[in-house]
Amino acid sequence: MEKDAKIYIAGHRGLVGSAIVKNLSQRGYSNLVTRTHSELDLTNTASVAGFFQTEKPQYVILAAAKVGGIVANNTYRADFIYENLMIQNNVIHQSYVHGVNKLLFLGSTCIYPKNCPQPMKEDYLLTDTLEYTNEPYAIAKIAGIKMCESYNLQYGTNFISVMPTNLYGPNDNFDLEKSHVLPALIRKVHLGKALETDNWEQITNDLNRLPIEGISGNADKKDILSILEKYGILKVGNKVSVEIWGSGKPMREFLWSEDMADACVFLMENRNFKDTFSSEKEIRNTHINIGTGSDISIADLAGLIKDKIGFTGDFKFNTDKPDGTMKKLTDVSKLNNLGWKHNIDLELGVQKLIGWYKEF
Repeated sequence: MEKDAKIYIAGHRGLVGSAIVKNLSQRGYSNLVTRTHSELDLTNTASVAGFFQTEKPQYVILAAAKVGGIVANNTYRADFIYENLMIQNNVIHQSYVHGVNKLLFLGSTCIYPKNCPQPMKEDYLLTDTLEYTNEPYAIAKIAGIKMCESYNLQYGTNFISVMPTNLYGPNDNFDLEKSHVLPALIRKVHLGKALETDNWEQITNDLNRLPIEGISGNADKKDILSILEKYGILKVGNKVSVEIWGSGKPMREFLWSEDMADACVFLMENRNFKDTFSSEKEIRNTHINIGTGSDISIADLAGLIKDKIGFTGDFKFNTDKPDGTMKKLTDVSKLNNLGWKHNIDLELGVQKLIGWYKEF
């Protein structure tokens, strides 16, 4: 990519998109195009067509998506499949119509079967049943992969799909109603630490920055304690406990979002669709896993966060809540062979994100 090439980053405010914008800017790319949701609704076909007609981007990074945790995915199933399909269909198709040089589509490792062999190779796609709780989202992302493949094969486009593992980093979602496990644990343990030390200034500051179900730091202490208890942060006497959904046994892989961004820009600069497959007979599974190749149990992750924050209370594992898939570890040999490897390990990343959360 030329440094002055027009690059459209869809979803530039999100965890991945903001990291990609930062990475591109640091590398000297000066013609970055972004739009907020209010400026451009990517589910609106006519609006997206008009945007591409006017802006004519040369490169597109499709990081926009409707995302959420287990509860959100399972509750808003129709929203997740509809909105993600519409975003993908509109952006990918208009990229073809307007002759975009290269497009990078971001998905998720939830595309793999619930009981997928570990570590998960790209070839395991569509070999078994998906995890039920996020099946609509996963199907949308699988459709995106196949759409990119199909346009490449029929029209000769240069669309690449990447499937990141669980991401965390600056601009993460710490809303306890909708956040993923790692940022949710950081916030809950942070609030638990403040509660056990009676640091009400810290608690009120936290809730003023990010109210929980409308409860801000200006609410009565009784209401604050009630909403904290609802989300599993409970003080009895001098002892504070933090609830964690499930048994704590599931194993998860986590990748620092700025590492993810670096991998994306590396692929945009150095690799093309033809580099993602080896067989000319049946071209499939051309997507690329992006991860670290190592994982940790939820219980051990909670322990790591506890140590970093200095929380001395207890964890209560609620086994009435779902665990989800017991193990999800990516095989990153394809990515490594293409020339990229992660830089930030989990311990350092957790420390960095705790610091970011306290300061944002």
